[in-house]
Amino acid sequence: MESDGSAMTVRAALAEINKSLDEVLAEQEGEFDADTRWALAWFDQYGFGEGPYGTAETLSTAKNTSVDEMKEAGILLARAGKVRLLRAEELAADWDPATDERLTMWEVTHYLIRELDAGGSQSAGQLLAKLTPLQADAARDLAYRLYSLCERRKWAKEALAYNALVTTWGELGRRASEVSAAMLKQTDLGM
Repeated sequence: MESDGSAMTVRAALAEINKSLDEVLAEQEGEFDADTRWALAWFDQYGFGEGPYGTAETLSTAKNTSVDEMKEAGILLARAGKVRLLRAEELAADWDPATDERLTMWEVTHYLIRELDAGGSQSAGQLLAKLTPLQADAARDLAYRLYSLCERRKWAKEALAYNALVTTWGELGRRASEVSAAMLKQTDLGM
């Protein structure tokens, strides 16, 4: 219902729902690290395409990070005056969240997507088992935020990857619990 008591159209209702959802999702950004907040803003503007280095540096200053630091973190490529985010399939093959000295939720989310694509829920669940509950929750929240952004931008291919991660999250959690239980059992047997 509209504020005057008249019937609200479906279009108006969806606009209100999306407005509220955007407000909630914007609040969630506070739980992300500076690199992830930068990557989210960059992705909103350029997707996985290239953008000017100067724009990237200006945005990084606003987000309290730097292009060089994010390059070292392994989430972007910067060369010839251009910057772009790395796609999941371009991320380092030997990554381990336990040894990553500059862990970002951006990379955690994209590594989970890569594992889900390459090895299914078992492989992604094994990676999820290596994360803390706070990291896992933040990765899920970021995937949902990115899915919403892709839907709004009509980026179907990218939306599909984020949606797959979000919709299989329950299964991934179950797989992660199985991995954790097996590791605990092995530890008990070893003692």
